[in-house]
Amino acid sequence: MEKRKQTVVKLAQTALLAALCFVSFTFLQIKIPMPGGDATSLHIGNAFCVLGALLLGGWYGGLAGAIGMTIADVLDPIYIVGAPKTFVLKLCIGLIVGLVAHRIGKINESTDKKYVFRWSVLASVAGLGFNVIADPLVGYFYKQYILGQPQQMAEVLAKWSTATTFVNAVVSTILVAVLYNALRPVLLKSGMLQIVRKTEEVKI
Repeated sequence: MEKRKQTVVKLAQTALLAALCFVSFTFLQIKIPMPGGDATSLHIGNAFCVLGALLLGGWYGGLAGAIGMTIADVLDPIYIVGAPKTFVLKLCIGLIVGLVAHRIGKINESTDKKYVFRWSVLASVAGLGFNVIADPLVGYFYKQYILGQPQQMAEVLAKWSTATTFVNAVVSTILVAVLYNALRPVLLKSGMLQIVRKTEEVKI
């Protein structure tokens, strides 16, 4: 019964983080129009995907980002065609952050604030660094070969996407470093997070 309760709580927190991803991308983005009616954006939506992976583990954090950002794409007439790509990439961000933070760094087993800070930043850089490379690259092939966009237009969008994705990654890494390391002690004190010894996931 206790395990079922923990799962329900974790799902509720995943939904909350998905909502934060949606809101931050939909209402806090700076959209940059591109040729052919396309666009790229400056936003902090990925930050909450990474934050979710640090707090809840890779799968739940990745799902939060994938669901929240995909819904945002579906409701945007410009981004709707890229929704499948968004779902896969955001899930991958969460999985990579979870792998580095929980399986390699095992931050949920440490009470050393400097250690946790270092590994939370490394995990954020790994996940968002992957996105800086994968988002424009996958986007280029997706636009050209799946959606049939002309090569020149796909190339222009890929170049601009690389620039905006890099800026987004830098801003999101800083934001996550501040948010996670500020929230973690509070959540530990409240009992919503616990230091564990033999599992890679944060126990809630």
